[in-house]
Amino acid sequence: MENIKHKIMVMSNKGGVGKSTMAFNLAYGFVDAGKTVGILDADLHGPNMAKMVGVQDKKLEEHGGRILPIGLGPSLKLVSIALVLGSPDEPVIWRGPLKMKAIKQFIEDVEWGELDYLVIDSPPGTGDEPLSVIQLIPGIDGVIIVTTPQEVALLDSRKAVNFARSLNVAVIGIIENMSGLICPNCGKEIDLFKKGGGEKAAQEMGVPFLGRIPLDPQIVRSTDEGDPFIHKRSRASEAMKEIIDKVIHV
Repeated sequence: MENIKHKIMVMSNKGGVGKSTMAFNLAYGFVDAGKTVGILDADLHGPNMAKMVGVQDKKLEEHGGRILPIGLGPSLKLVSIALVLGSPDEPVIWRGPLKMKAIKQFIEDVEWGELDYLVIDSPPGTGDEPLSVIQLIPGIDGVIIVTTPQEVALLDSRKAVNFARSLNVAVIGIIENMSGLICPNCGKEIDLFKKGGGEKAAQEMGVPFLGRIPLDPQIVRSTDEGDPFIHKRSRASEAMKEIIDKVIHV
């Protein structure tokens, strides 16, 4: 960990808000900015990152007692429990102690080398996994909280802010995902899940608002194909690039 300059955890207190998609594109955005990056998929029960980057058929290897991450080019590396399991359909049926042991191994026993950024994709909630990550990683820079505009999701995002504060971890900011639907036919924006709630929550909680990402069918296609949507030309990609620039200059 001492060879990693910045460690950022992407989290939410609610599933289905697009947290892994944000972490995926955040990592590639750092690479596009000339940074060396590692992705730690700490979601043991729903590890999606290997599929997103197109390496779901590969397996982690060990050398000299150290775990070797999967290289995704010269500037990007990945570690995920999905790269250990026998099948993509195999569930992880573990209690807390086993989960903590796995996360500890991924943090302490991986040969990351020198990195500018480690992006940690945390599972939803404020339980074992995110708590273990924060307690085990020395000098974590902070958390990025992903939410959607609905009131229920915002209620959960406030809990995530207070989770970070209770552990004396900085909140880098809130991303409002699925903020308006971009019609693929006419290009007009529809406030499908409302809009502006994430920004309002950030203001109320006194944390930075990083930006909003609209719903776009291209995001779904890009993610399924292992291609970050920031590499496409769209309102969503431009919004994500602005968020990445803010995070780099925090």
